[in-house]
Formats: sequence, structure tokens, C-alpha cells
Amino acid sequence: MARPRKFDEAEVLDAARQQFTETGYHGTSVDDLSRATGLSKGSLYGAFGDKETLFQRVFDDYCAGSDAMAAALIDGPEDEALIRLQAWLHAPETTDRFGCLLAKGTAELASENEAVAARSLAAYETLLNTCRQLVEQAQRSGLVDAEADAEALGGLVVATHRGLEALAKAGVDPTTRNRIADAAITSISQKTASVSTL
Repeated sequence: MARPRKFDEAEVLDAARQQFTETGYHGTSVDDLSRATGLSKGSLYGAFGDKETLFQRVFDDYCAGSDAMAAALIDGPEDEALIRLQAWLHAPETTDRFGCLLAKGTAELASENEAVAARSLAAYETLLNTCRQLVEQAQRSGLVDAEADAEALGGLVVATHRGLEALAKAGVDPTTRNRIADAAITSISQKTASVSTL
């Protein structure tokens, strides 16, 4: 009979995620993961498989969280769609200089790992689709030109978000990043005054 697990799986996965985010996939050894999670190598292998399998599990979970966040952005009054986009672009009070695992995993592994490439593409397509829908909501509310390309404008917002994350990792201050975020939203708005005062 197999012994029951004596650890909190969510806590272990969170610790592994943090380790991969800080040191990258290739820069993380099994010893690093063992120290971060508090589990022996044998326990890690027994519970999660090898390093690649553990990373894939963590990466999938992270992308699922990104998908859920995107779905939540769509909910709300259509005339507040730009407010929700602006809030998404705004810098958090505290900056994680390591960035997000989606961006980091994609940059490091998408060219060599088909599973990571496919999952990251799906996550980014979800973000692009979400931002397109939010732009369409704003168009129906008269906040964005109804003739504008909603798909392209949504993509502009996603690209801005990714760029702002890179600036955060470089140490650019939140005030500067928020000004950029505001300018991005203002640039797609038909009624700039109603957005720039948010």
C-alpha cells in the first residue's frame, strides 16, 4: 500500500513555480527544487515526475490562472471596459523583478519545447481574445471608434502589457509605467477626456 503524501501539494507547486520563475528552467536544478520545496529528490520524482514534467505542471497551472484572470476582465459594465483594461495595465504597488512565468517560460523554452510553445500560444490567444472583446465593449459604448480594428487594438493592449512587464523587470519606476499605460488606453479611446481622468 502506498504511503499517504505528507505535504501540501499546492504549497509545493507554488514553491516550485517561484524557483522556476527566479532561475528559469535551465537554471534550476533538481537540488534547487528540493531545497525550495523541502522535499527530497525521491519524493519530488515520486509525486511529480522529472524536472520537465514538474515544470509543465507548474506552467500549465500558471497559464490556467492567466486564463481565469482574462475571463474575469470581461465581466462588468461595457461602458467600464476601458477602465478594466487600464487597471490591468497599471503597475502593482510592489514589483516582482523576476516577471511572470508565462513570459519567462515562453522566452526560454517555446523554441525547443512543443508543449510549452502550444500552452503559451493558447494563453496569449486567450489574452488577445479577451482584450479584443473589451475593445468591442468599449466600441458599443461609444468610447472607441466603431470602425476601428478591435482585434488590432486588443493586440496593442496585450503588447503594451508585455512591454510594461519588461520595463518593470529592468527597474523602471511604477509612476513612469502607469503613465505609459494611461497613454496606451488614451490612444485607443475616442473620448480621451473620460479615460485620462481615471
